[in-house]
Amino acid sequence: MGFEGGGDGGGGGGGGVAGEEEDVVSVNGLSMKTSEVEAKLDEGNIQEAESSLREGLSLNYEEARALLGRLEYQRGNVEAALRVFDGIDLQAAIQRLQPSLSEKPSSRRSRSHSGSDSLHSVSQHAASLVLEAIYLKSMSLQKLGKANDFIKRRRLLNYAEAAQECKSVLDAVEKIFQHGIPDVMVEQKLQETVSKAVELLPELWKQAGLYQEALASYRRALLSQWNLDDECCARIQKRFAVFLLYGGVEARPPSLASQVEGSFIPKNNLEEAILLLMILLRKWYLGKIQWDSSMMEHLTFALSICGQTFVLAKHFEEVLPGTYPRTERWYTLALCYSGANQNETALNLLRKCLNRHESPDDVMALLLAAKICSQDCVLASEGVEYAQRAIAKAEAADEHLKSVGLRFLGNCLGKKSKRASSDHERSRLQAEALKSLDEAMNLDRENPDLIFDLGLEYAEQRNTNAALNCAKECIEATGGSVLKGWRLLALVLSAQQRYSEAEVVTDAALDETAKWAQGPLLRIKAKLKVAQSSPMDAVEAYRFLLALVQAQRKSSGSFKSSAEVEDNKVSEFEVWHGLANLYSSLSHWKDAEICLEKARALKPYSAAILHTEGSMHEARDQARDALAAYTNAHSIELDHVQCKVSIGSFLLKQGPKSLPVARSFLSDALRLEPTNRMAWYYLGMVHRDDGRVADAADCFQAASMLEESDPIESFSSIS
Repeated sequence: MGFEGGGDGGGGGGGGVAGEEEDVVSVNGLSMKTSEVEAKLDEGNIQEAESSLREGLSLNYEEARALLGRLEYQRGNVEAALRVFDGIDLQAAIQRLQPSLSEKPSSRRSRSHSGSDSLHSVSQHAASLVLEAIYLKSMSLQKLGKANDFIKRRRLLNYAEAAQECKSVLDAVEKIFQHGIPDVMVEQKLQETVSKAVELLPELWKQAGLYQEALASYRRALLSQWNLDDECCARIQKRFAVFLLYGGVEARPPSLASQVEGSFIPKNNLEEAILLLMILLRKWYLGKIQWDSSMMEHLTFALSICGQTFVLAKHFEEVLPGTYPRTERWYTLALCYSGANQNETALNLLRKCLNRHESPDDVMALLLAAKICSQDCVLASEGVEYAQRAIAKAEAADEHLKSVGLRFLGNCLGKKSKRASSDHERSRLQAEALKSLDEAMNLDRENPDLIFDLGLEYAEQRNTNAALNCAKECIEATGGSVLKGWRLLALVLSAQQRYSEAEVVTDAALDETAKWAQGPLLRIKAKLKVAQSSPMDAVEAYRFLLALVQAQRKSSGSFKSSAEVEDNKVSEFEVWHGLANLYSSLSHWKDAEICLEKARALKPYSAAILHTEGSMHEARDQARDALAAYTNAHSIELDHVQCKVSIGSFLLKQGPKSLPVARSFLSDALRLEPTNRMAWYYLGMVHRDDGRVADAADCFQAASMLEESDPIESFSSIS
C-alpha cells in the first residue's frame, strides 16, 4: 500500500498498491488521483484533503492522515508532514490492529476461510500504513535534525525524538507479531517498512549521541526475528562491527536473556566485532551476499591490533582466487605470516611476489623481504640484495622509503658481518653497516627504531659510548614507552661495568613497563645481581621472574600471539636454566640438578642443558662425563658457541696432542661469535702452549679488551 513514485520511504511495488501511474494511489481496490489531494494541500486545506481521501478510498481517520503525511514527506515538506503525523494517535491505531493481526490464518485454503484471509489482508494493509507513518515521522525528525545542524542541542533532541518514534515501530511490530514476523503471509510493503526501521534505529541513536542505546538496538536488530533479507542483515552487521571497532564506546556484554547455553559470548568490543565480520565472510563464502572489500579491511584491522595475524592469513587464503591480484594477495599473506613470526613462510611468498615474471620492483615487498632477512645471519646476504634494490627504486620517489631501505641494509650488513670468513671482511661489513645506518639517520632523524638500530650496531661493535648516547636518545624519543630502549641502555651500562647504574635503569624501566612485559627486565636484574656478587639477591630476582612466567603460562587470555610471546616474555625454560647456572656457580649441586630437571622437562633435547651438565661435571673433576655432555650438546646444535669454547678449553688441558683440535673448535667459535672473550682467552692459551707467543699476545689482548666491554647478556638478545 502506498503512493507510486520516488522519495524516501516511497517506491513502487508493495502490498495493496495497484496503480501504474505516478499520480495515482490505489487502496483496497479503489483509486484516486493524487493531484486532487495535492491541490487542496497547496491551498492549506488539510481537513478537505483528508476528507477527500477518506471518501475516495474508504479509509478511516488514521489511515487517511498517514497517507497525507506520506504525500507531504515525498513532496519534501518535512515540517508539514510532521504536523500531519502529529495529528494521528498512532499507538491507539496499533492497539486496534493488534488482535486481528496476531492471529495467524489457517494454512488450509478453502472457501470457508476466504473471508478471514481477506480480513487478515486488509488488517495488514492498515498496519502497513500506520507503521509506515511512524517510520516516516522518524525520518522527518531526522531530516529536521540535519537542518538544525547549527543548533547542537536542538539537533540532538530531534534525533532522539526520531529514534523514539522509530523504536515505537519495532515495539508495535513485536506486539502485533509476538512470535516474530513469519516468512509468509506478510505484505511486502509492511516487511519493507519493518526492515527499514530496524536498519535506521541504531543510526538515529548514534546521531543523538546515545551510544549504549545504539548498541542495544544493533543487538536487538540481529537477535530478534524481523525476517530481514541477507543483504539488509549484512549491512546492519557491518555497521555494528564498525561501531564496535571505531566508536570509542565500550559495549556491555549481551543480556543473559539473549545468551544461548554453550554458545560463544564475546567479552569485549574487539571479540564481538571480529565475530560479526567472520559471520559476514561466511555469508559471502556461501553466496548469500555480495563481496565487499571493506569487510576484509575491518577484519585486518581488528585481528592485527590483537596480534592474530596468523588467523587473518587463513581468511585471506580462503578468499576465492581473482578477488585480489595474486601479487597483492601474496604480499598481504607475507605481512600476516611475518606478524605471526613465521618468517620462512613469509619470505617464500615474497620470493614468489618478487619473481622477475611478477612484480620484481615492488618497493614494499622488497623492504619487507629485507626486514625479514635482517633478522637472520644466514639470510643476511639475500637481504642486502633486496635492500639495495628497494633503495634504487625508492631513491627518486620517496625519501622515507629510501631511509627504511638504508636502515634494513645496515641491519643486513651487520648480520652478514657475523658470518664473515676473515677479520678484514668483517671490519669492512661493519663499517658499511654503520655508514648505511648513518645515511638513514640523515633522512629520518626522529625515527626511534632507527636510533635503536644504530645504537645496537655500535654496541655490537663495542663502541659503548656511541651506543649509550643512542640508547638515551631512543628512550627520550619514545618517552620510555618502548622496552627495548631500556634494555639496550641497561646492557650498555653493564658493558661499561657500571652495574649499579644499570640496576637503577632497570628499576626505572620496571616502573614504566606493564607487569606482563617485565620478564626481560627481571632477567637482566638477576644477572646484574650475579655480576655484583649478590647471588641470593639474584635467586630472589629469578623467583619473581619464575612467578611471572608461570602466571603467563596459566593465563588464558583471548588473544595471545606467538609474536607477542616472543617479544614480551621470557620462557620458563630460560628461568630454570638460569637458576641452574647460578646454583652451579655457587656449587649448590643438588639445587642445580633440580633446576636442570625442570628445564629438561620443558626441552628434552637442549644443547644448553647438556652444556650446563658438562660444566657441573667438569667442576667436580668428572672429566669423562663432562666431555660426553659437551660432545652430545655439540651434536644437537653444531653452532652452539659455548659448547665449542668448553670443548676447546677441555682439550687444552689434555696435552700437546690435543692442541690442534682445541684450536679448531675455538677458531670456529670465534667465527660464529667474534666478541666471545673466553674463546679469545683459551685460543691465546693454545697459541702459548704451542709456542706462538705473538699470536698468544694478540689473543690475550683481544680477550682483555672484550672483558672491559662485555655485557651481562648478549646484545643480540634484544635485536
